[in-house]
Amino acid sequence: MRWDTRQIRQEREDGWFAQNEAQLIAAARKKREAEEKRRKSAEAEARKTAHWRKCPKCGADMETQKIEGIEVEKCLSCEGIYFDRGEIEQLLLAHDAHRRGFFRRLLGFNKV
Repeated sequence: MRWDTRQIRQEREDGWFAQNEAQLIAAARKKREAEEKRRKSAEAEARKTAHWRKCPKCGADMETQKIEGIEVEKCLSCEGIYFDRGEIEQLLLAHDAHRRGFFRRLLGFNKV
């Protein structure tokens, strides 16, 4: 082919390499992202396992106990009680009459 100059052939070849390199880079990026996601998931699971049911104050094991029908976590060592979101509100609403006095004593307004 007379009209197929060296420059045209070079541009075609460069285009082919650019396209294949882009595919290889995309595949490598996808593989790296999947591996990073798997690694982060494994690290998060390891952190959860290391701290699961451990007291944030003393690090001892905690057990689940029921207080007025609400399951709370209680430390076996320091006997701290830990509530999940919404549990303390349920407990306080069950004792609405005592709630105001409890918070007043807690904040030091009433000296009892």
